[in-house]
Order: sequence, then structure tokens, then C-alpha cells
Amino acid sequence: MKPLAVQLYTVRDIMQNDVVGTVKRVGEIGYAGVECSGLPGMSLEDAAALFREIGLRVSSIHSGLPNESNADEIAAQCRILGCSDTVVGFGPDQMATLDLTKQCAADFQRAAEVMQPRGIRVSFHNHWWEFSQTFEGRTAYEIMLAEAPDVCSELDVYWCQYGGADPVAVIEKHKARIPLLHVKDGPLTGGDHPAPHTAVGKGTLDIPAIIGATDPAVCDWLIVELDHCLDDMLTASAESYEYLIGEGLARGRE
Repeated sequence: MKPLAVQLYTVRDIMQNDVVGTVKRVGEIGYAGVECSGLPGMSLEDAAALFREIGLRVSSIHSGLPNESNADEIAAQCRILGCSDTVVGFGPDQMATLDLTKQCAADFQRAAEVMQPRGIRVSFHNHWWEFSQTFEGRTAYEIMLAEAPDVCSELDVYWCQYGGADPVAVIEKHKARIPLLHVKDGPLTGGDHPAPHTAVGKGTLDIPAIIGATDPAVCDWLIVELDHCLDDMLTASAESYEYLIGEGLARGRE
């Protein structure tokens, strides 16, 4: 079983009022780690100390797209937090045409090449448009992987299925490129305005089959991420943890 983290974006609103208390609550739930995308009012050094105190590892960070001018800064952020993965996503307008999608892939490939000497792996995080937008019979996701061979995929399984693809089939085809898996769940409704997510295990995705399709030699982390829920986000995070651990699909902090 792979360790289970939570993307702190999930509890972003709660952290605005109490960063330390929120992170401690994540630790109390039992998560093995966190994925960072900003800690309001806290330095990276203080965040790293807090994570060490609680016993949380950092699976990865979300950052801007690495390039020659920011590569050292992003690498330093990873070193301070004790991780070696940075993740970036693009918006739908940036992948509106085949040429734009290929440009995104070229930018990502260059980012991977810049970060490789610094020991940092670069992955792209998908939403639904990478699967709903197709060009010449290929999804934007397929084009990205083909045109950026040194880039990995942090596959968001919910948005994958929301965009019209089968996440199990996508994982089976590309498992060698998927070291990080974003695990979320929900009703798969809402069109361009997605309905709120649910705790993992309470939605419509076949979570056991999805996790079972990953390559255990490649997939390093399972990461719960929920954008919006009808329930309190800490409650949904706890319920997601309880489901994934209870079903033997992941492991918590040891």
C-alpha cells in the first residue's frame, strides 16, 4: 500500500484562519503526508518545522512552471520541505488548439530538462479539459505525454473521468509515467460548472479499481484533493482517509 497525503488546497479556507491548527488536525486524522500549494502567513522553514513536529512528510509541491529564471528557487523550496517533486497545471485556454497544446508540452519538456540537474521531477496536473479536448483523434493529455517525454503525470482521476475518459484505462496505459495520483470523488455532474465533490468513497468513481491499476514500483503517493464539498472540508478529508485506510487501499502515518 502506498502512503496517503492530502493536498492542502483541500483545507485552504480553514487555513486562512488557523494554519497551524489545521495542519495539526490533518496529522491527527492520520495522513502520512501533505502536498503543498501555499501556507498563508508561514515561511517554508516554519512549515517544514511544523511538518517535522507532527510527523508529516511532504509528497510534492505545486508551483509555477519551472524555467531558467525560477528553477533554483523551486528547487530550494523542494529541498526545504524535503521533497523532490513539483507539479504544475494549465488552464483550458492554454490548450484550446493543437498548436497551443503542443506549445504547453514544449514548455513542460523544457521545465523538466531545467529541473533534472537539480534533482527535481516535474509532473503536470490535469483537469477535465485535457480529456474533453481532442485534436486529430488524440486528447490533450495524450499529446502532452507524447510531446513531453521527460514529464510525469499527477493524474487527477476525478477530472479524468469527468472529461470523458476511463481513469483505469488511462492508468493502465500510462502507469510508468504516473508517480503521483490525485484521488477525489464526486457525482460527475455539472457540465462546465462541476457539482461539489464528496469524500472519497461516497461518489461514483470505482476507487479500488483505479488505485489497483497503478504500478506499485512507480506510484509513490496517493493524494486526496477535494476542490469543494457540501460538508466541512476537514470532515470530508477525515472521511476520505477513513475510507481509503479502511478498505486497505492506502496507508497512513506509521
